[in-house]
Amino acid sequence: MSAMGLIGEKDKQTIRGWFSQMTQDVYIKFFWSNLENKDFGEATKQILEELSELTDKLHVSYYNAADDEAQEEIRRYNVEKFPAIVFVREDGTDTGVRFCGIPSGYEFTSLIEDIIDLGTGKNMLQPSTLKALEAVDKPVHIQVFVTPTCPYCPRAVRIAHAMAMANPHIRADMVEATEFPELADRYGVYGVPKTVINDVEEQEGAVPENIIAQKILSAIQAVEL
Repeated sequence: MSAMGLIGEKDKQTIRGWFSQMTQDVYIKFFWSNLENKDFGEATKQILEELSELTDKLHVSYYNAADDEAQEEIRRYNVEKFPAIVFVREDGTDTGVRFCGIPSGYEFTSLIEDIIDLGTGKNMLQPSTLKALEAVDKPVHIQVFVTPTCPYCPRAVRIAHAMAMANPHIRADMVEATEFPELADRYGVYGVPKTVINDVEEQEGAVPENIIAQKILSAIQAVEL
């Protein structure tokens, strides 16, 4: 880690105060590669190191894809893009909450708020949305394409991540579009945020959570047809 931190001292004080409300431990597995987005991986690693110094409730395990011992974990969590932040339970169970790419700019807030949600056991979704998600009993993969300079993207990411926290069948990835241009091209990402659900449902722009819930249910029905 460089001598100069990526998080300012004033911000650290603020974040330390936010983290103080956490009553549960939060676990992250971080994967990076020397061959894919290396600079972003190193910066993300430093961000996580600095955050973990602000609370004893945050525990981060680090995996370099070049190391043999990392391969089992990469397979276990089906990590295909680097860098990747994977939130897990204490026993290693995948929460479905992921950041693919560096959580910088506006997405840094998403990372902080996800940590706090998991550390407090709270969920930002409306009761009606949580009720609707109870019907999800098949695998759902949400990808939310973002850029660090998009002020509307964090809301879309947070909704998707909250849905993953609410239902074990849901996995939600924040995907930093400029770090994964081929993936962005594949899904026709010309504006952000863009949400893709099971490759069959798409939503451009930031929309209310009930619309995403409806699209999730539609995506499940599409598989059944």
